[in-house]
Amino acid sequence: MQPRPVKSRTAPIRIDPLRIVDAMKELLRTNNAVRLSWVQALLRDSGIDSLVLDHHTSLVEGSIGAIPRRLMVAERDFGRARALLTAAGEDEK
Repeated sequence: MQPRPVKSRTAPIRIDPLRIVDAMKELLRTNNAVRLSWVQALLRDSGIDSLVLDHHTSLVEGSIGAIPRRLMVAERDFGRARALLTAAGEDEK
């Protein structure tokens, strides 16, 4: 006998993307995809969530480096993320 699916009676959660960006601060701006990936892994290992902005715009422009990608973190994590980058030798913004 298979379990019956549970029906949710709550409304779906709607997230306003503009409110998310307002609650975030830019930690890093770079054209270097390897550096960006490394910093994201460093943050993730420390339990800090991050968001990359301008990734698709950069790809649409042909990855010519004219549009750097921005790495954003929540305001509440910004101080800890900045300290982590400084300790890792990545203190250049």
